[in-house]
Amino acid sequence: MGAPAPAREGRPVRIVAPWVRTRLRTAPGAAAAMAVLVVLTTYLAAAFPRSVDAYETNGLRHDIRTAVAAESVLEVSMRAPGPGVRQADREEVLRGAWVARAQGKITGSLPAPVRADEGGSAYGVRTSQPVEGTDAWLPAPDNLPPMLTLAAQAGLDRHSTLREGRLPRAEGAVTERTGEVEAAVTAATAKSLGIKVGSVVHVPGVDRDELGVRITGIVVPRDPANSYWAVEPTLGSPALVTKPSRELPPPRYWRASLLLAPDAAPALLGTTGEPQVYWRIAPDAGALTARDAPQLASRIASLENGPELTRLRAPAVVGPSAVVATGLDEIVAAHRSMRSAIAPVVTVAALGIGAVAAVVLVMAGSLLAVRRQAELALLRSRGGSLRAIGGRLLAETAVIAVPATVVGLLLAVLTVPEARLLPAVAAAGCAGLLACAALPVRAVVRHRRPRPHGGREDLVRARPSRRRTIAELTLLALAIGAILALRRRGTGESGGSGGSGAVDDVDYLVSSAPILVGLIAALVLVRLYPLPLRFAGRPAGRLRGAVGFLSLARAGRASSSGALPLLALLIALTTAAFGGSVLAGIDGARERAAVLATGADARISVVGSSPVLPDGLAAAVRGGAGVGEVTAIRVEYGVPLPSDAKGFRTALGVTMIGVEPKAYARLARQTGLGEFPADALKSVGGGGVRDGGSDAGRVLPAIASPAVAERLGDQPRDIQSAAGDFKVRVAEIRANTPGAPGGDYLLVNAADLTQRAPTTLLVTGGGLDGDALRRAVADFGAESGDELTVKLRSDERKAFVNTPMQEGAERIYAAAIAAGAGYALLALLLSLSQTAPERLTLLARLRTMGLTRRQGRQLLGLEVLPQALLAAVGGAFVGWATIVLLAPGVDLVRLALTATSDVTLDGAPLRADPWSLVLPAVGVLALAAAVSVVQAWWAGRQGSINELRAGDSR
Repeated sequence: MGAPAPAREGRPVRIVAPWVRTRLRTAPGAAAAMAVLVVLTTYLAAAFPRSVDAYETNGLRHDIRTAVAAESVLEVSMRAPGPGVRQADREEVLRGAWVARAQGKITGSLPAPVRADEGGSAYGVRTSQPVEGTDAWLPAPDNLPPMLTLAAQAGLDRHSTLREGRLPRAEGAVTERTGEVEAAVTAATAKSLGIKVGSVVHVPGVDRDELGVRITGIVVPRDPANSYWAVEPTLGSPALVTKPSRELPPPRYWRASLLLAPDAAPALLGTTGEPQVYWRIAPDAGALTARDAPQLASRIASLENGPELTRLRAPAVVGPSAVVATGLDEIVAAHRSMRSAIAPVVTVAALGIGAVAAVVLVMAGSLLAVRRQAELALLRSRGGSLRAIGGRLLAETAVIAVPATVVGLLLAVLTVPEARLLPAVAAAGCAGLLACAALPVRAVVRHRRPRPHGGREDLVRARPSRRRTIAELTLLALAIGAILALRRRGTGESGGSGGSGAVDDVDYLVSSAPILVGLIAALVLVRLYPLPLRFAGRPAGRLRGAVGFLSLARAGRASSSGALPLLALLIALTTAAFGGSVLAGIDGARERAAVLATGADARISVVGSSPVLPDGLAAAVRGGAGVGEVTAIRVEYGVPLPSDAKGFRTALGVTMIGVEPKAYARLARQTGLGEFPADALKSVGGGGVRDGGSDAGRVLPAIASPAVAERLGDQPRDIQSAAGDFKVRVAEIRANTPGAPGGDYLLVNAADLTQRAPTTLLVTGGGLDGDALRRAVADFGAESGDELTVKLRSDERKAFVNTPMQEGAERIYAAAIAAGAGYALLALLLSLSQTAPERLTLLARLRTMGLTRRQGRQLLGLEVLPQALLAAVGGAFVGWATIVLLAPGVDLVRLALTATSDVTLDGAPLRADPWSLVLPAVGVLALAAAVSVVQAWWAGRQGSINELRAGDSR
C-alpha cells in the first residue's frame, strides 16, 4: 500500500472512509429493499389525491355532458319588444345580425369558470307559443290541427345535411307585414306531416292575413344529440302530443317545427306565437375541474339572479328584459351531493392504508436499527454523540429515500394525469420524510444512554416503564374518547358547510375510526397477550414432547415492542374488511334495485289498451329453460281511493293487485319484497258475484302500502275498479310487494274479484335463460297476435353502470384492499425477520440435541401461531367493530345508483361481509405458516455449522 499523502503544515492527516458509501456497499440488498418500499409507498401516497381529483373531475364533466340538453344549457331569453316600441326597432332586434352580435357579447361576458361550447350553442328567434297549421292537407289525428313552432335559428347549414331542395333565405328586408317567408323541415317532420319541397304552410296572423311559410328544403340533422337540436326536440322530429281531456282515449295532435332563415324572424311579429329571442349557451365541460364546482354553482346563481344577470341586462348587451334559466345548477348540486356522500367513505380507505404504510415504514427503520444495535452501541460507548450518529443515519437513509420519493412521485404523475400536483407532492413528501426519519429517530431514542449487552426484553418478563404506561393510557383514553364522541354525534354531520362537497366536509374523526379502534385493540391485546402464554406454559411443560413447551416459551420471548406489527396488521385487516364490505354492499344494493325494477327474475305483460294475458301463456313460460315458478297476477293501475275525512280524493289513484295468496306469498318470500302470511288474504267466498252481479257489499282483507293504509284507515272502505266493486279492510301493511315494487298498492285475493283475468306474469328461476324466455314469449305473441314485453332482472342489473365518480371510488377501494394485503404481508415479514437470525440459531442448537426436521418445522410454526392468531382474530373483530360503528351513518345508495336512476332505494346500509372478515384473517394465518415452513427449510439447507460459531451472542 502506498504511504499516506503528506499533511499540510499545521494540519493533521485525516483518513476517514465515507460513511454513506461504506454502509451502502456493506448492505446493498437492504438498501435496495428500502428503496423499493419507499417508491411503492410514495407512489400510493401521491396517487391517492391525484386519483380523487381525477375521478371527481371526470364525474363533473360526465354529469354535464350526459345531462338532458334542455337542463344543461344556459338559456338567455327575452320577449320581443312590445307595440309601444317603434316598428323598425322591434324588427331590428329580431334580425340575425343583432342576435349574432348579442351572442358574442353574452359568451364574452360569461364569468369563469362558466365557458361556452360554441359547437353546441344555438341562438335565434322562435314563437314561444305554438301556432296552428290551418291548411286542410296537414294531418289532423282526432280532428286536431298540428301545432307548429316557427324557429329562425342560426347555424342550420353547419348542423344539418341538405337532402332535398335548398336552405331557406330571406328575400329582401322581411318585416312584420311580410306575407310569405321560406323555411326548411327535417326529413322526419316532412314524412310525418306529409310536407314536400314547395309546400306552403299557413299560420294565423295578428291584425293581418295569414303568414305563408314556403318549404324550400328538407334537411337531416348531423348530430341529433347535439344541444342545437336536443334542447327543443320538435326541431328535429315531430311528436304526437296528448291533449288533456276527460275523453278516453284522450285526443292527440302533432307538434312540429319549421326552420326559418335568421333574417326572416321579423315576420314572427305578425303571428300569434309571441316571438322570443333566445341564446342557448351549451357549457364547455372540457376545461372544468372538480375544484371549480363551488365557484361554478356560485356563478350560475349570480347569472340567474345576481350581479351577472344585471350585467347581461345592460343595454349594451341584451337589455333590461333578459331572463336566464338553466338546470345546470341542479346538475352541479347533484354532483356535489354525490361527492359529499362518497368522500367520507373513500377517506376511510385512504387513512387506513396511510396508517398501515406509516407503521410499515417505521417497522422497516426499526428492523435496520435492531440489526445494527451492536454497531450503534459500540459507537455510543466510544463517545459518539446522538447528534453525530443521528445525522449520519439520516444522511444514509436520505440517499436512498429522497431519489425513491422522486421516482414514486413521478410514477404517480405519469399514471394519473389531469390532477393537481401540489397535494401529490405534499403526500409524497410526508412519506419520504417518514422514511428518512424512521431509522435515525429509532436509533437515537434507543441509544440515549450507552447500553451494555442487555437481558431479556420479552413480553412475559418485560415490565414497561411508568412513562410508557402513562403514554399508552393517554393514547387509549384519547382513542376511546374520540370513539364515544363519534358514536354520540353520528356520522351524518360534517365539518364543512352542509354537504357542499368541499374537502372540509370530510369528518376525519369518522374516517379514522379503523385507526382508532385498531389502536385501542393493539394496546389492549399487547397487554393481555402474555397472560394466556403464562397459563399455557405450565401445562405444556408437563407434556412428554418438548415442541409444545418450547414453542410457547419462544412465543413468550418475542419482543415486547410487538404492538407496532400488531397495529399494522389490525389496521390492514380492518381496512380490507371495511373495503370488502363496501364493495359487497354496493353489489347488494344494485341487486336489490334490480329486484325492485322487476319484482321477480322476469316480468311479462301485454302492451296495449287490453292488457289481459292470452290463454296458455303461463303454461308456455313454465316449460322454458331454467324457469322455476310462474305467478300470474292481475294489475290494475289508477284505481281511485275513497275520499278521506276532509273530502279529498287521490288524483292518480293506486295500483290494485289481485293474486293467488299462496303462490304470491312464496314469491314475496323469495324476493324479499313484503313477505306476508298467505292467510292474511283469505277468500271471503262467492267469487265476487251475488245475484248474478257484482257484490259491492263484501269486505275483502287487503295488504296495503303504508300511504294507502293510512288513507284507508282501519274501517271498511269502498273500492270501485274494473275488476269489480267491493269494500276492503287493511289486514297487513308492507312497504313493498313484487307486483308494484316501490309504489303505493292495494293487494287483494283474485278469487274475490269479479274480473280476475291475469295481466302480468312474474317468473323466478335460478338458472333462468333470458334469451330463451324472450324467444318463447315472442313466438307465443306472434301466434296470438298480442304484443308482449319481457323485463329481465339481469338486464336491469346490467343497466346500473358506474359513473366516473362511482367507478373511481370502487377502484380506490379495490386498490386499498390490495395495498392492505401487501402491507400486511410486509408487516408480518418484517416482524418475523427481526427475530429470524435468533430463531435459526436456536433451531441449529436444538438439532445438535436430536431435534428432527419435522419437529423443527412444528416448532417454528407453533412459535408464530400465537401472534398470528392474535392478529387474525383481533383483525376480524376490529373490522367488525369498525363496520358496526360506522354503519349508522354510511349509506351506499349514492355509491350504487345514480341520481337519475328510475329505481329509488330507501337506503343501502353498510353491513359486515363475512367473507371480507374471514378471508384476510385466514390469509394472515396461512402466510405465517408459510413463512415458518420456508425458514425451517432454509435452516435445513444451511446446516448447523454456519449458525453455531464461537463467540456468537445470539
